[in-house]
Amino acid sequence: MQGLTSLKLRQRLLQLYQQLLVNIRSDRLVAQVLQSKLLKSENIVLLASGKAAASMARGAVQVLGNRIVDARVITKAAHCQGLEKETGIRCLEAGHPLPDVHSLEAGEELLEWLSGLPAGVTLLVLTSGGSSALIEVLPQTGSLEALVRLNQWLLGSGLDIHAMNQIRRSVSCIKGGGLLACVPSIIPVEHLILSDVPNDDPAIIGSGLFVATATATATTEIESDALPDWVQAMQLAALDCRAWQAKKLFNHRINHQIIASNRLACQLLVKLAAEAGLEEIYLHREPLAGAARLQGQAIARYLRKQAPTGLHIWGGETTVVLPSQPGRGGRNQHLALAAAQELAGTEQISLLAVATDGSDGPTDDAGAIVDGGTLGWGEVQGLEAQRALQEADAGRFLEAAGDLVSTGVTGTNVMDMVLAFKQS
Repeated sequence: MQGLTSLKLRQRLLQLYQQLLVNIRSDRLVAQVLQSKLLKSENIVLLASGKAAASMARGAVQVLGNRIVDARVITKAAHCQGLEKETGIRCLEAGHPLPDVHSLEAGEELLEWLSGLPAGVTLLVLTSGGSSALIEVLPQTGSLEALVRLNQWLLGSGLDIHAMNQIRRSVSCIKGGGLLACVPSIIPVEHLILSDVPNDDPAIIGSGLFVATATATATTEIESDALPDWVQAMQLAALDCRAWQAKKLFNHRINHQIIASNRLACQLLVKLAAEAGLEEIYLHREPLAGAARLQGQAIARYLRKQAPTGLHIWGGETTVVLPSQPGRGGRNQHLALAAAQELAGTEQISLLAVATDGSDGPTDDAGAIVDGGTLGWGEVQGLEAQRALQEADAGRFLEAAGDLVSTGVTGTNVMDMVLAFKQS
């Protein structure tokens, strides 16, 4: 890579990212798994949920065809992408990252549909990240306004996904195995999962709609006393329906299988880079976590002062504590802008920070690609990087610098990636 221009470095990073997205598309992964998995029943009922649900459902249709006798797909707005017209599968779009009235409607429809499944079918569940917001059933005293308030608070809290989804489970009537509890116990369930959480815990992915958890109480890893009073009140209101779930889950037969994860995506990226002729490839196995700003600064300093030349790969998911009125952006844009501050003036390093689902935070951008010139281009437009970070407005700065990356819906969701090239 010696002597490549900044533009060429950027192109190499973006090409690798695009190759990765092609190889971890969920329709492709689901089809591969189902081709090798023997589903005994000739009558398959399909439920796909999450941001990659439509793509996962297409993979199932490709292999199972008319063995699918009934189906529901629950996904983010604008993510059905013609699925219903192409396949006849009912596709419902709901709110994400904040739940909306359609999230509650989806939850109620699934409760009725799943509880009425006939004997002799196998339920095939396809889960991807985003299901937490897209599907919900609240206790009788719950309200959409309180649910939205909770999710706004969680998204700006700086808590990691494990803590957030434990809290989401504790206020819900269907998370933590609640949807599984509605399925007649004589029906076998196969569960294929795209992991968007560290450690690939099925109970955390999508808040575990089909994963029974040991707790039917409001307990989380966060002490209840540390939560706002109004959150504790929501937890108490859900105790009765969560206790009901626990009683219904005892005899259910379900197999969980992770079909893709961030760790596997990182390993695949190493393989793709080697096939592209790169020889100096460094996979950093410690997952990205914690504050996006601190991670961006730390990675950029490492690249400048210690890192060997070559391609560097990180995977994981960072967090951002949001101000009361956040600007435009997501955690990857926040990380990228913080890195750009440290890289200012350098010529041999480019860094790409992106979400694999193509949506970084509540934006239509996947993330950003930055280098030593990013800060200057944004400042020429009259913007200040430090202020943008303080106001969670990294996206506006990066747009002005011409450094945002947009992919559209990718059909997958395995957390975030940071790729960087350093040349001598």
